[in-house]
Amino acid sequence: MKSDHVVDAKGLACPMPIVRAKKAINDIESGQVLEIHATDKGSKADIAAWAKSAGHEMLASTEENEVFKFWIKKA
Repeated sequence: MKSDHVVDAKGLACPMPIVRAKKAINDIESGQVLEIHATDKGSKADIAAWAKSAGHEMLASTEENEVFKFWIKKA
């Protein structure tokens, strides 16, 4: 999936993947896609909940080689 910006939060524990995602999404335009890579298992629920509460759209999420990848479309 195409993204406009990638956040590498691998190796970071909660809440840092969310902190990095919030900062990055503020730097992109509405309608653009933010891709987040994280290894913290809690990020699966945390990032989905954050995207929903902030009004953004979770386009997709995958897990491969213990890395969680999320694609969030900015509201």
